[in-house]
Amino acid sequence: MPRAIQITAYGGPEVMKIVDLPVGDPGPGEIRIRHKACGLNFIDVYQRTGLYQNPLPLTLGMEGAGIVEAVGEGVAHLKAGDRAAYASHPPGSYCEARVMPAKNVVKLPDAIDFETGAAMMLKGLTVQYLLRRTLPMEGLEKGDHVLFHAAAGGVGLIACQWAKALGLQLIGTAGSAAKCQLALEHGAAHAIDYSKEDFVARVKEITGGKGVKVVYDSVGKDTFDKSLECLRPFGLMASFGNASGPVPPFAPAVLAKNSLYLTRQTLFTHIATRERTQQMADELFAVVTSGAVKIRIDQRFPLAEVAQAHRSLESRKTTGCTILTL
Repeated sequence: MPRAIQITAYGGPEVMKIVDLPVGDPGPGEIRIRHKACGLNFIDVYQRTGLYQNPLPLTLGMEGAGIVEAVGEGVAHLKAGDRAAYASHPPGSYCEARVMPAKNVVKLPDAIDFETGAAMMLKGLTVQYLLRRTLPMEGLEKGDHVLFHAAAGGVGLIACQWAKALGLQLIGTAGSAAKCQLALEHGAAHAIDYSKEDFVARVKEITGGKGVKVVYDSVGKDTFDKSLECLRPFGLMASFGNASGPVPPFAPAVLAKNSLYLTRQTLFTHIATRERTQQMADELFAVVTSGAVKIRIDQRFPLAEVAQAHRSLESRKTTGCTILTL
């Protein structure tokens, strides 16, 4: 039987155990896929700790790439033998093979290898909906400044490159000089080491006191308040993660100073239909195959070493993308 990483209780990395799980035939609207690699994301940590709760026992993991082994009734866009990749609910990609809904699974172009496919789907589709769909009231034009936290992470490095391709001036933040340099090398116009600099002051300096039109923030509690200070009037605060913990409750009057907008985005609202998933994936594949965006995989862990992979991610020791190999 295929191996999988499962939890039976919420907690630290130690709650993840290797188990053997039977994999049957796909039902209507489902496929069976045998993974070649799967991706690691902060949402996996949220689900492991119980910040985002799911029924237990739970197999973790939200993205993967591999070969379609079988398709169920009603699945027309995939067939057995197809190379495929996905970011999808429900969790379950930390395994050698699984049966899953076909809706968010797309064919992987031959030009993209399995490890890259496993690393890029959740992160790349996240950047797609942020830079292309989560926009301030006035929109974004070439030359506009945007602030992007955690710019040296897997999502961040994709965002640096994609923003540059769109002509945007991305201001990235990161926790060390080395990570800032990495962001700059991948297209960030400016990089701020928040361990040494006040990023609010630097953003105001870079923008001539105006502030940015939009802040993209996956850090959460530690950056939220100061991020609001970086926005120009009518600016948009786009929260899409909680790496430092969830943002505490606050009074809406906080937004009144500059008539600010606030949104909390999730990928899975954007990919609610197969058609939208395919449209977003096509755009992602296009920027990757063109060379405008390169997917950087800096950490590879065997499936059995998933606990160490989580520890590295949570301690902010990782850069770029991290994958589990099978």
